[in-house]
Amino acid sequence: MKKNLSSAQRPARFWPVLGFATLAGMRSLSAPAFLSHYLVRQPVAGLAGSPLRFLRKPATATALKVLAASEMVADKLPNMPDRIAPPVLLGRLLTGALVGAAWYKSRHGCALTGGLLGGVVAVGATFISYALRTGISARSGVPVALVGVGEDALVLAGGAALLSGPRPVPGQWRPL
Repeated sequence: MKKNLSSAQRPARFWPVLGFATLAGMRSLSAPAFLSHYLVRQPVAGLAGSPLRFLRKPATATALKVLAASEMVADKLPNMPDRIAPPVLLGRLLTGALVGAAWYKSRHGCALTGGLLGGVVAVGATFISYALRTGISARSGVPVALVGVGEDALVLAGGAALLSGPRPVPGQWRPL
């Protein structure tokens, strides 16, 4: 007989993916940076043997943090393409899929399900955050780059909230 997921296990997979994927839609590299930081400090057995286990490595977390900080700076440059431009949108879709797959897999779920959810949410968050950023700028007269600083603050606060979220079940702890 197949064991059903308890109602407590499903949200522990679903809602954090929505959060991480939303971050991917706003700042593509912040989502994997926050997730990798979390996985280094809260290792889980679900990624053991998985190709996604690279996210548990301290060097990966450090590199992703540097890249995420660089993205926040580069985002303010006038020559940067819009986040809804196809190549940029593809990057956000892929990082959303990555964090979704890794989170689901870390919770002994289906990486494909998590990847699909993360990718779809990241694309939606990309268009919503783009509309909000440009709309706020147009209505208030505040430069788009300055609105982007506020968006950065929101991404950092959201990432910090996700890091303080669900902890692995004690039986799932696995040292690096």
